[in-house]
Amino acid sequence: MVKKDDRLGVVLWFRLSRFYNRNMKLTNQNFKEAGISTAMFDLLAQIGPEGKFTQQELGKKLVVTKGNITQLLVKLETQQYVRREKVGREKFIMLTEKGIACYNELVPKQEAFQREQFSKLTREEQKQLLDLLKKLN
Repeated sequence: MVKKDDRLGVVLWFRLSRFYNRNMKLTNQNFKEAGISTAMFDLLAQIGPEGKFTQQELGKKLVVTKGNITQLLVKLETQQYVRREKVGREKFIMLTEKGIACYNELVPKQEAFQREQFSKLTREEQKQLLDLLKKLN
């Protein structure tokens, strides 16, 4: 017979999965209007209006494969959100004016959306949750 305490890990996993899946579904709906994915948003948010990164630097920040970065950059270039600039031997990626406008519109909306998602927790509980999730990582 399985004890209730033995099931705690499974219950935690289900709760985290449900929250994450619902959150991602709503997030993707928010990004759909701009024609971008969550991964594309992450790249735009990492670069930011003042940013200038090499593809390799972005790969380290985003923790994705080189192939994924290349695909994301091609899509974002096609949509004219980013551009590449060669300086010496390095190719830098930065936001275009359209990319900066997208950043300025979506980042505050996403921050507000996520703030609302976690609003049932106090600020201290949010910090505690962050610490606990870091501990699991």
